[in-house]
Amino acid sequence: MDLHFGDSKPTDDERAAVDALLGPPESSWEGADRSDADLRWARGGREARDRRDLLLPGLHAINDRIGWISEGALGYLCRRLTVPPSEAYGVATFYAMFSVKPRPATVLHVCTDLACAAAGASELCAGIEARLGLGSGVSVERSPCLGLCERAPATLAIKAGDPVRTAVSAPATVHDAVLAASAPDSAPEEPAAAMAVPQAGSEELVLLKRVGVVDPRSLDDYRAHGGYTALRRAFELGPAGVIREVTDSGLVGRGGAAFPTGRKWQATAAQPDHPHYVVCNADESEPGTFKDRVLMEGDPYALVEAMTIAAYATGAHNGYLYLRGEYPRALERLEHALAQARARGLLGEDVLGQGYAFDIEIRRGAGAYICGEETALFNSIEGYRGEPRSKPPFPVEKGLFGKPTVENNVETLVNVLPILTMGAPAYAAIGTQRSTGPKLFCVSGSVERPGIYELPFGATLGQLLELAGVRDRLRAVLLGGAAGGFVRPDELEIPLTFEGTREAGTTLGSGVVMAFDDTVPLPRLLLRIAEFFRDESCGQCVPCRVGTVRQEEALHRIVARAGAAAADDIALLREVGRAMRDASICGLGQTAWNAVESAIDRLGAYE
Repeated sequence: MDLHFGDSKPTDDERAAVDALLGPPESSWEGADRSDADLRWARGGREARDRRDLLLPGLHAINDRIGWISEGALGYLCRRLTVPPSEAYGVATFYAMFSVKPRPATVLHVCTDLACAAAGASELCAGIEARLGLGSGVSVERSPCLGLCERAPATLAIKAGDPVRTAVSAPATVHDAVLAASAPDSAPEEPAAAMAVPQAGSEELVLLKRVGVVDPRSLDDYRAHGGYTALRRAFELGPAGVIREVTDSGLVGRGGAAFPTGRKWQATAAQPDHPHYVVCNADESEPGTFKDRVLMEGDPYALVEAMTIAAYATGAHNGYLYLRGEYPRALERLEHALAQARARGLLGEDVLGQGYAFDIEIRRGAGAYICGEETALFNSIEGYRGEPRSKPPFPVEKGLFGKPTVENNVETLVNVLPILTMGAPAYAAIGTQRSTGPKLFCVSGSVERPGIYELPFGATLGQLLELAGVRDRLRAVLLGGAAGGFVRPDELEIPLTFEGTREAGTTLGSGVVMAFDDTVPLPRLLLRIAEFFRDESCGQCVPCRVGTVRQEEALHRIVARAGAAAADDIALLREVGRAMRDASICGLGQTAWNAVESAIDRLGAYE
């Protein structure tokens, strides 16, 4: 490996940020002072490669302390980890939350995605920029979805330092957003997670029953409300018994792919190669999605317990929780929950005195929608660009670090708890025969009571919108987020199941339901979706890299033109959309055309 470092040197603060994560350098090869360092050795081979996964945390450490990543800081981190600087630069520039160019220590992210755009994000952003003016020491950045759709429009302020400070303003006003950016510690406290759950406290809830009822910081309160009953039941059943219960329950993945969870766990457990890993995908970046955030903020111990059960069933002793970088409160709640679980013997070398060892490490994302794809997530954890891998081999065979890995999202894992406490038959009796159990829906847009709703599979779209208080003059409903599809107001009898939405020619996805009335300009909404996919394409494959750009260009032309010229561009859109769907490596490119196609065909968007 030929490493070429530049002449730039890290500042004392940059060096301190890296050393706080990695410890002081042990030799001058790693950047220690030559006057008191051992010059005779340097890490290499397997030992060096095994440290590569600390690259993303190292970039976070620098960015959190300084606000951007300089050449000197990047070079020092590379020297510490024996990573080629060109590769580290490629990783640092992959993520939207990092900057390799100087910028103010405070960054104010203003969401301009679908729900916030409909709630006046453009006017909010213009007002903030006018109020702050030049030389304010605040960088205002237009951001994709921040996962705060129930309180749109939303902003997130991040002020670099030791420690880094964050403040959320939602629903944001110009005054509150500027206050959050200029003095994060003085900003109004963020509402409790239960405020996002209109049904909070209802006895009918299964997955959300503790949100708003228990203190999310208290392990004792969690256990008093049934916490760790499922894990004790898992130890009674044994790994094979747990997998059998999950299989018999009919649980399928709640992230959109709807793959049977029991089959995935069984396939991982059966692999002779070790170690096995459990990965929780908490990088919910689909515009309109915020259910995992609410679960992590309002019931963090449930996720810790569920990951422990998944690991026990599949023979894993190490777990990774990949968390959205835009979720500071979820990070704080989960870090606290993990510390408490370790202190009380619920994580560590001897979980619940059963002789089983398991622990969880949190890895923060940094603003990349593509990292929600499981293999891109693995690459991100390993310290590479978050680009999807070709399959096969599948993650159950070669996943994280090339080892058998089970990957599930937050909602899927939390479903395991009621399966074990109530039993597979009782759980399977909820919902329909092919879509069992309860489902969480993220409702936002033109409704009176936006938030997370829990309903059994099989409820209709109309029933859900009635609960949320849909407003008059409904124009369209977007199911599944930016990667989903639009339906008309006369199609509200669609059953909310995977098979029901598929038969209706749309998709359930991860449970996004965004309602739009006739005050929302549909062409502008479609342009925002196209901009989102253009920005979030990782660029690895040509169909997606080129197709998302051509899609956006065509939509711009259609808005500006009409008649035969617009018809030509719609024909081009169909051709580009088919190419992306058929030839893209991963789901991003394969679904980038879905919403636009449905708007043209079902809503007559450009007629």
